[in-house]
Amino acid sequence: MQNHHYISSAVLDLEIIHDIIKNNKKLALSDESRLNIQKSREYLDNKIKESDVPVYGINTGFGALCNVKITSEKLTELQENLVRSHACGTGDMVSKPVIKLMLLLKIQSLSYGNSGVALATVERLIDLFNNDILPVVYEQGSLGASGDLAPLAHLALPLIGDGEVYFEDSVISGEELLQKMDWSPVKLQSKEGLALLNGTQFMSAHGVYALLKAYKLSYMADLIGAISVDAFDCNLSPFDELVHLVRPHRGQIKTAERIRQFLDGSEIAESEKDNVQDPYSFRCIPQVHGASKDTLAFVRKTIKTEINSVTDNPNIFIEADKIISGGNFHGQPLALGLDYLAISLSELANISERRTYQLVSGLRGLPNFLVENPGLNSGFMIPQYTAASIVSQNKQLSTPASVDSIVSSNGQEDHVSMGANSATKLLKVVENLNSVLAIELFNASQAMHFREPAKTSALLSAVIENFRKEVPVLTEDRTLAPYIKKAKEFVEIFEAEDFLD
Repeated sequence: MQNHHYISSAVLDLEIIHDIIKNNKKLALSDESRLNIQKSREYLDNKIKESDVPVYGINTGFGALCNVKITSEKLTELQENLVRSHACGTGDMVSKPVIKLMLLLKIQSLSYGNSGVALATVERLIDLFNNDILPVVYEQGSLGASGDLAPLAHLALPLIGDGEVYFEDSVISGEELLQKMDWSPVKLQSKEGLALLNGTQFMSAHGVYALLKAYKLSYMADLIGAISVDAFDCNLSPFDELVHLVRPHRGQIKTAERIRQFLDGSEIAESEKDNVQDPYSFRCIPQVHGASKDTLAFVRKTIKTEINSVTDNPNIFIEADKIISGGNFHGQPLALGLDYLAISLSELANISERRTYQLVSGLRGLPNFLVENPGLNSGFMIPQYTAASIVSQNKQLSTPASVDSIVSSNGQEDHVSMGANSATKLLKVVENLNSVLAIELFNASQAMHFREPAKTSALLSAVIENFRKEVPVLTEDRTLAPYIKKAKEFVEIFEAEDFLD
């Protein structure tokens, strides 16, 4: 089955996830994963039969109710009550791509055999993924500490015939879903509800989604920045490899290399310059874009570790004959990483807006606001305002959520990561960066018109030619919002082969 991805102990990474999503691959459990899940469940069942010693979340209440013992005949009711009572999400609905990632990452985490779930439960999650049946999940409700309890409860509700799902082109109830698919509700056994609800899959799914977008936008920032370098008639010397080898941050070296590749063969870049130096927003592209790349690499490492981990509680260790209640559900590594990622993407937008500002300032032989007859025409005066507004909002969104905490569950959960808030606001920063880069491209394309007949590189000429099919050179004032929208779409769908490097 070539169009399948087999869930196993093999490392799951961004490239694999990108391949699964892009090519709409189905999931299947490897033999190894099936065995791990079954052995874990059998071990747990035997433990319950052999002893009535209280084990958190298996035969006790939850959170501050951890000392309340539950009788064996009530264990299924206990788990279903847990799922229903924790489904307290509110706010906007999570987007479908993020929900699909949540399913994938939850399946991966449960496959290691440290969670005690039944094989049928994992297989039902796979059925949801493979049939593109996505539970309705809400953005607000997780403290990012006891796992993403509320969002993951909504993810689990359809298994027991509750909640809502996206089914084909509509939203239907979990009960209706079971009827349509001729499925029986999953009968949750001891510990299963807790395994489904504990975990960091809401935060980590947002992180994976944001990272895939961030790598693409980092590439686009370099590409659009290179167009702006020629549009502003800048020197190539700041991108010389020698400059960066004496300060060898990996991202800085990579950025300078990309700019040189993008501008290779450019008449404009190779021409003699009147200006000895360029503003930092052009000259320091390798240093600023590079620092953001290094941040992406750090967050990527954090996310990679997280999505290949067991993050529910308690954890089952068969060989050691232990069931241990710990804290792997705590989202602090993700909270810090996602805040850091938001800051790094905000900086890409920040420097992009500065390049846009320079392009409209009437310098380097370019007309004021990049339009003929300025005064009669305002030209590109206000797109820079828009970019400035967005950049300012990004600064507000980059205030870290991870420095906050609040007590919950009667003091049992007395430190929380707030990583879910880091995750949701990060997606807004990603969207904002796309908008700011689109506005820079809009301005840079217009500015390149005034450099003609001098030519940029063949690669950048092709990009500009394709862009102008959607967003033409403007010779007089027009309503600009539709052009900005088209520019955003161009940035969004641009195919970049090596963007994950």
